[in-house]
Amino acid sequence: MNNILPNDFDLLVQQAVLQFWNSRLSSSVSTQEGGRGSVIGGKNLDGFSSLIKAVAQHCGAPDDCIVTSGKKTLTIPGYFRPTKMWDAIVIYKGRLVACFELKSQVGSFGNNFNNRTEESIGSATDFWTAFREKAFDIENFKSANLLSDNNTVVKRPFLGYLMLLEECNDSTSPVKVEEGNFNVFKEFYLSSYAKRYQLLCEKLVLEGLYSSASLILSNKDKGMTTGDYSTPTNSLSPRSLLADFAGQLLSVLERY
Repeated sequence: MNNILPNDFDLLVQQAVLQFWNSRLSSSVSTQEGGRGSVIGGKNLDGFSSLIKAVAQHCGAPDDCIVTSGKKTLTIPGYFRPTKMWDAIVIYKGRLVACFELKSQVGSFGNNFNNRTEESIGSATDFWTAFREKAFDIENFKSANLLSDNNTVVKRPFLGYLMLLEECNDSTSPVKVEEGNFNVFKEFYLSSYAKRYQLLCEKLVLEGLYSSASLILSNKDKGMTTGDYSTPTNSLSPRSLLADFAGQLLSVLERY
């Protein structure tokens, strides 16, 4: 395989961004649901699920091991809670290969940034603790009796995180921090919400909570017409996230 990602990868990302904005703006969200709907995104991020599937197919993964829809089939065990539904998962020969968390935030930046931070940390902590406690071991796979492979080794799964953030004055302007008893870390002084999300994604990977992460910034007007987007650094680009995923997936496909 010459390219680890599909040749039309950049176009697929643009299409996912375009789908996000047009799906979101065409959907009817009640006033009461508006804040939560703006953050979670729901079906608005289906284009990115399709992107993950396209990458997995390009790597040679069988279609039936790539799950991007269905509440039950996207649900796996947790440790601090019974189950957690992810946005995309890959299971190959009874082995959990990858899980993805896809999030978005449009408006309400001050109200929701801390919630998204706590949520991302909590989900990852729950995931890795469940992995440590052998929740994803092949003996625990529901259809283990149908497997012919005697190799029960489970490679550490790939855990990916993607955030699509509205690029606007409110998200890119410096924000004052409220300090109480102690000084906050210097990188947070006069940081915008876009910068705070950048720091969050970088630290989630640095601390080993996620295998790779991506932060996408997209202006609503440009995004809904051309799928325009940007990323703060190359290491947080969707290309970097999906290349990391593809590399691990190819390793699993070769190994098992």
